[in-house]
Order: sequence, then structure tokens, then C-alpha cells
Amino acid sequence: RERTMKTSVLFLLCLSVFPGFSQGRVVGEDETGFAECNMFFSGQVPPEGFSEPFHVKICQQYNKKPRFATLYSTKDKIPLYSAFKYTKPAQSEEEDWLVEPQIDDPENDLQEMVHEADVAGSVANLGANQALTSDYVGSGYERGLLNPSLLNEKDFQMATYTLTNAVPLSPSLSKSWHRDVGRVVEQALVPHCSKKDHLYLLAGAIPSNVLVNGKVTVPETLWLAACCDAPGGWSLALVKKVKDENSLADLAVGELEQQLPAGVRLFKGSCGEDNQEQDKMEAIMQAVALIRSEEQEGTSENQDGGFVRKVAGIIATPFIKLLELLIYVFVELVKFVFRCLWLVVKWVVSTLLNGAYSLWNGVVFYLKEISMVLISIPCDMGKVIINIMQGLLEIIQDVAFLTYKILSIPVGFVLHLAAFPYYTICAIPSLLKDIATGVGGTFSLVIDAMGTLLHGFYYLVAYIVKRFVPKGSSDD
Repeated sequence: RERTMKTSVLFLLCLSVFPGFSQGRVVGEDETGFAECNMFFSGQVPPEGFSEPFHVKICQQYNKKPRFATLYSTKDKIPLYSAFKYTKPAQSEEEDWLVEPQIDDPENDLQEMVHEADVAGSVANLGANQALTSDYVGSGYERGLLNPSLLNEKDFQMATYTLTNAVPLSPSLSKSWHRDVGRVVEQALVPHCSKKDHLYLLAGAIPSNVLVNGKVTVPETLWLAACCDAPGGWSLALVKKVKDENSLADLAVGELEQQLPAGVRLFKGSCGEDNQEQDKMEAIMQAVALIRSEEQEGTSENQDGGFVRKVAGIIATPFIKLLELLIYVFVELVKFVFRCLWLVVKWVVSTLLNGAYSLWNGVVFYLKEISMVLISIPCDMGKVIINIMQGLLEIIQDVAFLTYKILSIPVGFVLHLAAFPYYTICAIPSLLKDIATGVGGTFSLVIDAMGTLLHGFYYLVAYIVKRFVPKGSSDD
């Protein structure tokens, strides 16, 4: 027992550090039935008649696969039924309790079940519509599973440990109910269903007026309905009254439906209840009666030491509660340490990743710039070569144009241009002669002009004298 407790504590610590495998999806009103969890109902048709506004349909999942379906009452904070299939008997029982955030906060984006401590401050009105672990502390009740973990293995078993699959039961009632259901399913129902995977099971609870800590409703009746939807099929129901732990009554599914709200139909077409094989039903009833008688015999044998056990239980209860409290505190403390370490590791990893990302961006940018420069060098060289070629072409074009212009000059003009110096030199003597002749002619002309001017002046003076001077005066 001590080894089992240590294993459980270690398992709880591991799952506390690595949550997120369990999922419980609240099925929307626009979806048919329980959506992907319709596979747990006969003909994929859920029970009819449960239509109150406070009823919530949950598709319980684990490791991203459907494991069973639950109809939850937010008014009573307990499941009204869980639908499941028998897989295999559990090899061990490991507990890890979870809550469903969307029941209390439909606007929350968490699409899976989580540990209560992980969402205590992030989910609005946590516990307003569902039971929490704290609701059971010190109440004398424990979380009794409607879909028993002992009828499931591995992932199917882990999915059962959710508070949306639990109702308040006394420890002794929880133990006897799970033992009875387990033995009935394994010894009476499974052997008489021709196809085991067509055995559909509904485990439910009928609410009472009793509340645990004024919050969670205690059931007054526990029930199990089975449907073998296969050739030679049958249906059967079992009922246990909470006030009488030793009671275990078998009845027809129709009789159970009469104890449920009006209009409830658990199985489509009553699962062949009207056409059941008499021999097979008698064999099932005998197996159930044998289990019930063995249970009653075991109860009577245990009554001899009942007083001593009660006294010992009264004495041991405070110590057990104290031990449970210490274990709970230790587990929470270790969870807190692991969570702090996880946050530190997450921060360090995030910092390293951010640094690596920045370094990578810098390297990529550097390589990009270098690549652009290296690529631009041939481009620039090409541009230079093209410019040089263009320059050479322009020079050649200019030389050709000049040559053409030179070649297009007339030959006579060239000859005259070439003879120009000769004619110029030869013309110098003639030019000097002409200049001398011109200068001499000019000088002669000036002398002639001066002589003529003086002659005219003389003539003018003589005329004036002759005209105005008297002749007598001339004789005197």
C-alpha cells in the first residue's frame, strides 16, 4: 500500500508538470448529439428527455481521442450520466483530477480540461457551475466516478478522473458501487454479449436535496443501464440506493426510465427490450443474483468486527485526514517548485531562442548584403565595359565622320590651298612695287594738289587786287 501511495504521488507530480493530454470539449448547441462522442451510444443516438437549460454535453477526450461522453448538470454540479464502452480491466489505479474551464467560462479559449490550480486566476467564475476539489475537503464525501476507472485501461482510465464524471459518495458506498458495477459488467454482461464492442453502458445518478458544503448535490440513487446492440441483444438496468449501500436491484430499462424525469428514453428503440432471449436473460439475472448474494455474505461476515473497525476508524480518521492534508500540501509545494522551475526554464529557453533568432536574422542580413555586393561587382564591371565600348564606338564614329568630311573636300580646293603659299610669296615683289607706285603716285598727287591750291590762291588774290585797287594809284 505504501508503494502504491508513493507511485501515485510520483505520477501526480509528473502529470502536474506535464498537463494537457486530457481534454473535455463542451459540445455546442448547433452540433448533433455529443458530436464525435456519439460513438458511445447505441445507434449513435444519445438518451432523449434530458433537455433542461442547465444540462451541458461534454465529449470527454484524452490524447486527442474520444473516451466517453457525459451529461453534466450545472445546477447540481454533478453528472447526470456518463456513456462509455467496456475496454479492459484496469491494471492499476492512478488518479489525476481535472476540471472543465468552459463550463464556468464559455468565452474562455481553453478547449481542454486542466488542473484546478493552473486556472485559478485565469478562468472567470471558476466553480460557479461545476464542483471543485475544495468542495469535497472535510465533507466526509469522496469523488465517486460514474464511469468507473476500474473498467477502463490506459488512456480510457486516465480520462475518467475528471470532476465532471464524479458525484459525492461516502468512501464505503463508492467502494461498494464500483465493486458491484465492475463485477456485474465483467462477470454478467460482457460474457453474454456476442460483440463486446457493441455493449453500450450508461452510468448515472439521480440528484437528491442534500448538498455537500452547500454546493454539490449528493445523489439519492445510482444506476447502470446496459444495452447489447448485437444479434441476440438485450438490455438491463441496475439500481443502488445511496441510503442502503447493500442494495443492488436489477430491473428492466423501462422501469428505470420511470424513475427518471418524464419523457426520458435511454436507448434507441429500447435496445430490443421486447424481443430478448429468455435463456440469455435468465443467465444474466443468475449471474447478477450470485454477485449480489456474495456481496451480502461478505457484508454479514464483516459485521462481526464492525464495532471494533468503527472505533478504530473514528480514532484513525483524524490521523488519516492529517496525513492526507500533509500529502496534499507536499504535492502542492512540489508542484509549485516544479512550476517555478518550469517558468525559469521556459524563460531561459525563450531568451536563448530570441537571441538565436536575432543572431540568425543578423547573419541572414549580413549574408544578404554581402551577396548583393558580390552580385553588384560583376554588374558594375559589365556597366564599365559597356561604357568603354560605347566610348570606343563614339571615337571610331567621330574618326570615320572626320575622314568622310576630309575625303568629301573638292580636289581643286585642296590644290589651291596647297599653292596658296607659293602664290603668296611670288606676289610679294609685285605687291611691294604696287605699294611703292601707289605711295609715289600719292605723293605726286599731293604735290600737284598743293601746287594747284597755291596757284588758285594766287589767282584769287590777283583778281581781288585788280578789281578793287584803283589803277591811278598804281601810276603814282
